[in-house]
Amino acid sequence: MLITMTPMRHSGPLTAERNDDTLILNGEVVNLATCGPDTSPWIVDTPQKIEGEWHVLLVVPHAADAPEETLYPEPFRVSGNGALPLPPYSNG
Repeated sequence: MLITMTPMRHSGPLTAERNDDTLILNGEVVNLATCGPDTSPWIVDTPQKIEGEWHVLLVVPHAADAPEETLYPEPFRVSGNGALPLPPYSNG
């Protein structure tokens, strides 16, 4: 799974986990196979499966004092299930 992130100022952080073809975003289970552009406020556009790999654009919330790695996040790949390594919400 390729995760690309777009930062957005928000009042609280995001927790994200992968479980095969689903993401659990702040407790909300999102099936990527049936996910549309308005399914979750945390997913931008419709996820696509390209050559067997999911490509997902996530909104990554941040506080006013967010570090550079959160404001300018690098895409990353996830090969197994479990928590996604999202950048920190704030410097605090």
